[in-house]
Amino acid sequence: MKQNRTSPLETLTEIKQLMERSSRFISLSGLSGVFAGLYALAGAYAAYDYLGLEGVGYFSGRFLAENVSSRSEKLGFLIADAVIILCLAVGTGIYLTTRKAKKDGNSIFDSTAKKLIINLSIPLAVGGIFCLALYFHGAFIFIAPSLLVFYGLALINASKYTRNDIRGFGIVEIALGLLSSFVVGYGLLFWAIGFGVLHIIYGAYMYFKYEK
Repeated sequence: MKQNRTSPLETLTEIKQLMERSSRFISLSGLSGVFAGLYALAGAYAAYDYLGLEGVGYFSGRFLAENVSSRSEKLGFLIADAVIILCLAVGTGIYLTTRKAKKDGNSIFDSTAKKLIINLSIPLAVGGIFCLALYFHGAFIFIAPSLLVFYGLALINASKYTRNDIRGFGIVEIALGLLSSFVVGYGLLFWAIGFGVLHIIYGAYMYFKYEK
């Protein structure tokens, strides 16, 4: 009887996969990115509808001319809107990633996942504090650009513990944030592109590349 022998190439492939599983968290769900993008677009539309914006450059003109109480009320809505979107995106991401991890036979709370979360959280926490400082000093038009830049930095910082594709995604987010910092007043538009459209594109790309 002939015995099935594993070719050297197949053996190397298996070793590579085992090493990748041990050093990188590869159970991130591409669909979670798609849903996060859809939530972000819905939140951007809700903000646009609530504020009654007269053109996407509202924050460089009419917003700054309004009185303090009016601006505070609208900023409160924007913050609540962002928190809701964040909770929905994180909740959906945890659910879909957990489901994918179980399907792949991986643990979602292993040491690699913890390293991923830590390296993602540090730039995000610093960026959040920095944006609070911008808010405190009334530099509202730079909040959206800063969020995009720090989010991009967080993705790059965490990319070494997950798919390499995330690094490219982070670079695009940083570039968009830097562009937004020069084209001031269009933060809502850039926010919708960065957190909405790009998330959908990236999530769909990851889903069809690794999950389909």
